[in-house]
Amino acid sequence: MSSEQNPTTDTTEADGRRPRRLTYAAALAALEGAALLIGGVWMLVLGVTGDPDDRQQAVTGGVTLLVLALLPLLAARGLLLRRGWSRGPAVITQVMALPVAYNLLQADSMAIPAGIALAAAAVASLVLLVNPATTQALGIRGPGRSEEPKG
Repeated sequence: MSSEQNPTTDTTEADGRRPRRLTYAAALAALEGAALLIGGVWMLVLGVTGDPDDRQQAVTGGVTLLVLALLPLLAARGLLLRRGWSRGPAVITQVMALPVAYNLLQADSMAIPAGIALAAAAVASLVLLVNPATTQALGIRGPGRSEEPKG
């Protein structure tokens, strides 16, 4: 159906603008990616220049965080560019963040506020990513829905 035939079509898609929900989801994914990137660099620097218990483990952890940062950063870029493929990596990032947030909440330390922030960001991102306006803006069709109606 075209936007003229379907009155419920979001006007932002019709005029080519990105819905705010999509921008917010991209911003949250980019924020998570940046946090992973900063954490990875921090672990690498401490592992190389500091006095860690296990230098190899510190460097491996830093490199792992740097590689993991790529997923939300690429997803954020794809969301900003309204690429349909980007929703999958963004959702995967949020689903992976929930157990991490839970573990942070179980700690008896300053990690609890970080767990609260991570859980809030992950849940908010998931809500934004599954929103119908976001799905429509990304051009994602549900199962059994073809682009052209069958006549």
